[in-house]
Amino acid sequence: MATNTFKKKLEHARHGKKSRFNPFAFLERKLAMSGLFGEGIPVRLVPPFLYAAFLALVYIWSNHKTESTIRKINLLQVEVEDLRADVTTLEAEYMYASKQSEVAKKIGPLGIEEIDEPPFKIINRK
Repeated sequence: MATNTFKKKLEHARHGKKSRFNPFAFLERKLAMSGLFGEGIPVRLVPPFLYAAFLALVYIWSNHKTESTIRKINLLQVEVEDLRADVTTLEAEYMYASKQSEVAKKIGPLGIEEIDEPPFKIINRK
């Protein structure tokens, strides 16, 4: 008596359709995964593999976010240093411009002169 064997299905010959490219079937033929796993992938290995793949994705995402945050921090530190230098320069210019002699020079062309006498108190007696 003959043993049972599997027949290859030729769907495009039966139905008159052109066969479509199936990337999974192509990979299976090229990688010969049936030699590694026999008739199929053991189901008990799927959850640990998916867990490891998930952890790898979380690790990659975490590294990406950390590196982008470090780049932003470095850019902001450079900007803060520039702003600090600008503030120091502006404060020095303001302090110089607010001196009494500098104010007198600026208001001289307007016809306003600096008072040489100290102010006096006006007392109203009834």
